[in-house]
Amino acid sequence: MVKDIVPATRILWQMTKTKMLPTPAKFHYIFNLRDLSRIWQGMLNVDGSVVSKSHQLLALWKHECSRVIADRFTCQGERDCFMKNFIPKVVNEHVGSQYSEQIDEESYFVDFLRDAPEPTGEETDDADFEAPKIYEPIPSFEALAAKLDQNMAMYNEAIRGAHMDLVFFKDAIIHLVKVSRVIGMPQGNALLVGVGGSGKQSLTRLASFIAGYKIFQITLTRSYNVSNLVDDFKYLYRVAGCEGKGITFLFTDNEIKDEAFLEYLNNVLSSGEVSNLFAREEIDEITQALIPVMKIEYPRRPPTQENLYDFFMSRARKNLHVVLCFSPVGEKFRNRSLKFPGLISGCTMDWFSRWPKDALIAVAQYFLSSFDIVCSEDCKREVVIAMGGFHDAVAETCTEYFQRYRRQTHVTPKSYLSFISSYKDVYRQKHNFIGELADRMNTGLAKLVEASESVAELSAELTVKEKELAVASAKADKVLAEVTVSAQAAERVKADVQKVKDKAQAIVDEIEADKIIAESKLKAAKPALEEAEAALQTIKAAHIATVRKLAKPPHLIMRIMDCVLLLFRRRLDQVVADPERPCMKPSWSDSLKCMSQSGFLQSLQTFPKDTINEETVELLLPYLEMEDYSFQVATKVCGDVAGLLSWTKAMACFYGVNKEVLPLKANLVVQEARLNVANGELSNAQKELDDKQRELDEVQALYTAAMAEKQALLDDAESCRCKMQAASDLINGLAGEKERWTLQSEQFEDQIGRLVGDILLATSFLSYSGPFNQDFRLRLLTTWKRDLKKRQVPYSADLNITSMLVDAATIGEWNLQGLPNDELSIQNGIIVTNAARFPLLVDPQGQGKNWIKNKEKEYELQVTNLNNKYFRNHVEDSLSLGRPLLIENVGEDLDPALDNVLEKNFIKSGRSLKVKVGDKEVDVMSGFRLYITTKLPNPAYTPEISARTAIIDFTVTMKGLEDQLLGRVILTEKQELEAERTKLMEDVTSNKRKMKELEDNLLFRLTSTQGSLVEDQSLIAVLQTTKVTAQDVSEKLQVAAETEIKINNAREEFRPVATRGSILYFLIVEMSMVNVMYQTSLKQFLGLFDLGMARSEKSRITGKRIQNIIDYLTYDVFKYTVRGLYESHKFLFTLLLALKIDLQRGLVRHDEFQTLIKGGAALDLNAVEPKPFSWILDTTWLNLVELSKLPHFTDLLRQVARNDKGWKIWFDSDAPEESPIPDGYQNSLNTFQKLLLVRCWCPDRTIAQARKYVSDSQGNRYTEGVILDLEKTCEESDIRTPLACLLSMGSDPTNQIESLAKKLRIECRAISMGQGQEVHARRLLQQFMASGGWVLLQNCHLGLNFLDELLDIVATSDPVDNNFRLWFTTEVHPQFSINLLQVSIKFTNEPPQGVKAGLKRTYGSISQDLLEVNDMPQWKSMLYAVAFLHTTVQERRKFGPLGWNIPYEFNQSDLTASVQFIQNHLDDVDLEKGISWSTVRYMLGEVQYGGRVTDDYDKRLLNTFTKVWFGDHMFQDSFCFYQGYVIPKCKTVDEYLDVIEVLPLVDSPQAFGLHPNADITYQRNVAKEVLDTVVNIQPKDSSTGSGETREVIVYRLAQDMLEKLPPDYVPHEVKERLQKMGSLSSMNIFLRQEIDRMQRVIKLVRLTLTDLKLAIDGTIIMSENLRDALDNMFDAKVPHLWEKVSWDSSTLGFWFTELLERNTQFSSWLFEGRPNVFWMTGFFNPQGFLTAMRQEVTRLHKGWALDSVVVYNDVLRHMKEDITSPPQEGVYIHGLFLDGAGWDRRGCKLIESPPKVLFSPLPVVHIYAVNATGPKDPKLYQCPIYKKPHRTDLTYITAISLKTALHPNHWVLRGIALLCDIK
Repeated sequence: MVKDIVPATRILWQMTKTKMLPTPAKFHYIFNLRDLSRIWQGMLNVDGSVVSKSHQLLALWKHECSRVIADRFTCQGERDCFMKNFIPKVVNEHVGSQYSEQIDEESYFVDFLRDAPEPTGEETDDADFEAPKIYEPIPSFEALAAKLDQNMAMYNEAIRGAHMDLVFFKDAIIHLVKVSRVIGMPQGNALLVGVGGSGKQSLTRLASFIAGYKIFQITLTRSYNVSNLVDDFKYLYRVAGCEGKGITFLFTDNEIKDEAFLEYLNNVLSSGEVSNLFAREEIDEITQALIPVMKIEYPRRPPTQENLYDFFMSRARKNLHVVLCFSPVGEKFRNRSLKFPGLISGCTMDWFSRWPKDALIAVAQYFLSSFDIVCSEDCKREVVIAMGGFHDAVAETCTEYFQRYRRQTHVTPKSYLSFISSYKDVYRQKHNFIGELADRMNTGLAKLVEASESVAELSAELTVKEKELAVASAKADKVLAEVTVSAQAAERVKADVQKVKDKAQAIVDEIEADKIIAESKLKAAKPALEEAEAALQTIKAAHIATVRKLAKPPHLIMRIMDCVLLLFRRRLDQVVADPERPCMKPSWSDSLKCMSQSGFLQSLQTFPKDTINEETVELLLPYLEMEDYSFQVATKVCGDVAGLLSWTKAMACFYGVNKEVLPLKANLVVQEARLNVANGELSNAQKELDDKQRELDEVQALYTAAMAEKQALLDDAESCRCKMQAASDLINGLAGEKERWTLQSEQFEDQIGRLVGDILLATSFLSYSGPFNQDFRLRLLTTWKRDLKKRQVPYSADLNITSMLVDAATIGEWNLQGLPNDELSIQNGIIVTNAARFPLLVDPQGQGKNWIKNKEKEYELQVTNLNNKYFRNHVEDSLSLGRPLLIENVGEDLDPALDNVLEKNFIKSGRSLKVKVGDKEVDVMSGFRLYITTKLPNPAYTPEISARTAIIDFTVTMKGLEDQLLGRVILTEKQELEAERTKLMEDVTSNKRKMKELEDNLLFRLTSTQGSLVEDQSLIAVLQTTKVTAQDVSEKLQVAAETEIKINNAREEFRPVATRGSILYFLIVEMSMVNVMYQTSLKQFLGLFDLGMARSEKSRITGKRIQNIIDYLTYDVFKYTVRGLYESHKFLFTLLLALKIDLQRGLVRHDEFQTLIKGGAALDLNAVEPKPFSWILDTTWLNLVELSKLPHFTDLLRQVARNDKGWKIWFDSDAPEESPIPDGYQNSLNTFQKLLLVRCWCPDRTIAQARKYVSDSQGNRYTEGVILDLEKTCEESDIRTPLACLLSMGSDPTNQIESLAKKLRIECRAISMGQGQEVHARRLLQQFMASGGWVLLQNCHLGLNFLDELLDIVATSDPVDNNFRLWFTTEVHPQFSINLLQVSIKFTNEPPQGVKAGLKRTYGSISQDLLEVNDMPQWKSMLYAVAFLHTTVQERRKFGPLGWNIPYEFNQSDLTASVQFIQNHLDDVDLEKGISWSTVRYMLGEVQYGGRVTDDYDKRLLNTFTKVWFGDHMFQDSFCFYQGYVIPKCKTVDEYLDVIEVLPLVDSPQAFGLHPNADITYQRNVAKEVLDTVVNIQPKDSSTGSGETREVIVYRLAQDMLEKLPPDYVPHEVKERLQKMGSLSSMNIFLRQEIDRMQRVIKLVRLTLTDLKLAIDGTIIMSENLRDALDNMFDAKVPHLWEKVSWDSSTLGFWFTELLERNTQFSSWLFEGRPNVFWMTGFFNPQGFLTAMRQEVTRLHKGWALDSVVVYNDVLRHMKEDITSPPQEGVYIHGLFLDGAGWDRRGCKLIESPPKVLFSPLPVVHIYAVNATGPKDPKLYQCPIYKKPHRTDLTYITAISLKTALHPNHWVLRGIALLCDIK
């Protein structure tokens, strides 16, 4: 069997290759030989023991073939076809029919089912504890899911920050098996393709973990580049090659920061190697480390450098597994795969389809199975199914939304998971909230029932208590009598005691007074005493001992000791005069005795000072008075004993004080004795009093007890009475509440029951509706409700998502913060604040951003953008400080560093959370919120971004803006009413809140009261307050409701103002699609809107006032906008304004509008009824057919056929719009319907009639031009509002700005922007912002990088001088800063139109000096002629190819140079010879103006002008440029200006040498441009008038065209026919080339139309080219791809008709023979045709040389139908039209065109060749032939000679040419 399987595999592979072919959508269906080897590699993975039977082998073979081949298929149908058709067929035919029964339905093989062996302890050292990898079939999906759950738990334990929670539904398991199989093989790489959030990365991580591999993913930082990638590859190769470990490199398309990354990956996948990855030294280091490893694996292999490197690379290849996770959305994946084929050929592919319904259900089931929902099991099962259904419905809605609005939205499995988790969170929250309320109410009700029961019990208690009260009263009275007696006795004793007390107190006071006196006197002696005591302290016993030992002590010591003895009252020797000193002789011996006593020092310190008497002091005096008896002398003589001297002196001094104190002290002793006696008496009296008091207290206690008992009984009775009263009050008071609560309690039950559906709707809304507009949100909600109803899931029928998710008070707050108050904005606000993901606001008007800035201001919002150099720091700071972060103005890509933050991949670290931002871990604090906003109006975000963020469409809608504007109107017009309403609303809100608080408080008090309710007095008070407030609030609510009705009526009255405002704003926004520079912000518009209300005329009559506002506002906005538009767009805007207003009023219908802008462009001439008369043009007839579909014109075609003459007269009139319309239409049609008729009949009069329509609809002033008043414009601006001039050809406003500055005496300086000019601009801005002045930045389109900074400088610089203004000029540039344009006042300054305006401008700038610079009489005339020529060459531009083939940019410098030349020429002229006219003509025609001219025929025209206008004839009186345009003879500039003023305002084309019909072409072109532009800016909305989608219309058109498309040319048939006709004939060679080109066109058209149908069906991807084809076909234009290989055409219908006609000519020439007359228009290469004819003629004449053969022609009198045979020589051609002239068939010459006939058909022209060398006849007009009306070198064919009666110059000025095609 195995030997049969080998060829069978090849056959299966070949069969797939031929059947499954690559298409644009399935470009990856490329099968190569690698696939075969992968199948065998997979089969060889298996162990012999596992596959032992044939059916097992077949199952394995089928599994491997499916994995390698079928896993890349994009749809289930193809997989089924492979499994159920291809495999059985191959087995049946090539392995054996007996085996076809053995093919298993489905079996999967994996290698991770076995567990690791349990260690027994007896293993050897090298025992392997890894789980054995045995490739075997899975027992069942359930068993495998259990195994995977186990592995996932291990993964979450092992990996930090991992919280993987996968649901292993069948698809997920299968994909995991596939990934596991691929990376389990050596060199196994996988390419997983699926939208973001399908689980590609999670499954890869788990599969790698199961395989035991490391996993690596690059960490993108801002600066990550190719060199970082190379470093990462080095790491991967080191792990895989050096360490020999398996490693998975996970790489997503989000990480492709640079397409060069794929170059490296391509190499890794194709060859397994990145060239020059490692440096030489690194290779050496790697190979050295591998020597021992290689010796073990390959012992016989020598470890040379080469072998080692080979070993390293093969090991790296084997162990490195690249897993690419790409998204198939958009063109990127396809382009990358085609550019880098290794991505597909080097990987095994696994295509992740959209999660099937059962997967969605399984996931929801998994997450909700253990989640408590209050509902039945059946209901829960239905909820789970509904969730999957909701998700699928949204996915389909996304497609539909894109088709209708061209806005891309996505849902991914990740969105679904977020939806489920959001459901759980919101349900839990709401359930708890309602549950809590219900509990409180039920408890409150229970308490009320309890209160009713209490009343009866209390009544019985009260009777008993009243009896007890009487007994207690009697007892208390008895005790009271006893108490009174005792109290009187006690009082008497008290009085006696008081007398004794007073006596004692008097003695105390006396003693106290004496004490104070004594102490104050003693205080005086205190310093001396302290000094003496201090001195004593210095004397130590040792010092005394030293003195004692002295044989002959100093005299002073002995005297001191005498004094001591005297103080101690010791004996002294008899008084004897001392022989040495004049004093007594000291008693030293006594002194020694005294000193010898043991406590001598102690006795000094404790000396009783009071014992010193007067006698002692007298005895001391002789000693003390001696002059050496001082401390200083003592210190010197006695040293340490000097202290005794101070002491003796102090003692004597102390006595002086003490002698006065001593009598006081003596008195004190006496008094204290008296006091002791008094105190004794007092204590006796007190004792007596205490005894009495004790008696009294005992009696009092008895009394108190009796009274307490009585009071207790009294209180008890009172309390009982109060309780009864309270209970009654409660029961009566809460009767209303009881009813309401009972009702509410029941409602809560219901509400909790309905919560299951309500929350499902709310979370679906939060999760999915953000990117959609109001219309689609409503549709989704309706669909969801219908689904829930069908599934019988309970939900509230009147559910209002807004009120469910947010309360009115919060909405009010949001409105105050700047959130518009329309429904859409409030929903957006809810999604921003409640969505599970961080919001991304699509916010082109910036309203959402402003709201967020105000809302988060108090939380220190950080505002940043992706280009800010501190962006990462801002993100990290906001995360770690817990502050809100706003990232504004993002594009379509976000910084990958935000991925973890957006996905909330927070890692729990202890109590805190961390998140990885790039390569850095940052703390996440609780206040962090992230908001992202973009200004892009229609961004195409990837599914990944859609899954990571909550995308919310904040674009203001027409209805939304109308509501906002209405709010503004009311605020201005009915301020008092609005103020009253606002005040009422605030009161109502606060009252409702108060009411809610009171009720909550009441409930809380009811539920939290411990014990009986009737105990709680304050509860009654609360109840009382609640009652009063409730009544008050309900009255206020009633008043509010009445006021609300009054205000709403008033509001609705003013709605027309808001509607008009909304129309105007959206029209202005639409203009930005006409030209990217026409940007106006909503803020600017609101400013205009407010001004409109402020400045419009007031009126008491509301209706009149409203009309005044509307009129003023419309005109004001009109003037403001028109000022900033180019001339070519001014009328376009005016027309659109009128149309939009009338469409809104219902005066113009949608289908009428479509007919106006498109006409019959989409119709095919061959498919409609034939036109009745040849004078009706084809385009006109198609327009009329389209017009006849409208109600007023149903009979039009028949009327035209019946009244040919009437319609022709009307059509031929000069101004049909002014002439009466035939068949009664003049009176039956309104102005707009007449416009439709004129547009269809005479496109050239469309604008004239459109002006009448605008004038009729809006008023005359809208049709008059708005003159630019620079001064007024400047007054509108301020220091923050720049003025922007949009430049056009010859419109520089610098002079005007500078002269205005001069007039206003303001300094003005200009800088022309360009490279390096930013520095000067910055400097000038800073200087003038400080000093005041005007800065003019010219040509800002050359300094785009500076513009955002410029805006920043203007918007934020402070302080700025009030005279500062910024002016800037710029050309149109698609990358110009939108923000700068939106804050600027824009204006244009284009050159004037018409001869009068041009000459006025020229002579306005000419000075009198210049006029008199030359005395020659010719000077002034020639100056005027040059000025006239200058105006003429400029004015001719507007007539298109008739004026100039190429519109040249003639400007002021050409005029200046020409005037200078004329002046110089006249200065140097020789008076005799006169002016050299040939020089003048040459200089003007070839140099000054001619220098710009590149086209030969334009050069001929210019030279003709100089010939006709410049010559001596110009000085004759009869000379004029054209009737009425003469050269005036004037002397001063003013005289010239007066003459110019008389010239007509509108010039006839004849003034410029053209035919009057030229104006028709010009008017037609203007009308075409206006209508084409309107078509281009129409929203690509699906809803056309008929309600069909664009796609349906285009599909039908494609089907129709395919049916009519001619068959392909069969090469061999063509060859055969040509050989018969003579394949070498030059004409036949030409035919062959033309047929080849025609075949290319037919083939391309067929392919495009077929693919387009498939793409509309969704079979293939809508590529860029197909999208272009769809858009163009819908707009009736030719797709660009077709135009490239074919020819130009104005509409698709004409192009297709021409294709059929061209093909008819070729096929009839090929199959029926050479035609008599050729239609030259039908050739791709008409020049080739003429050359072939010349060759043919040359060959007929012997001796003629092709170089000298010239083409000649004759115009015949015959038309094509009259020709029956070909000419002898040359060819007949037909189908040429004269542009700008008519043809006289009889005289065969040029004549003037008949009026209104723009193109005259030329009869058949005979073109032949003549062998001639001379010039052609100068009397003939050489007329160029062009293929198309657009005359360029590319469309030029040749020139032919035409006869003329007038001079050929006349026709040159007319701009005559022949055209092959006039459509």
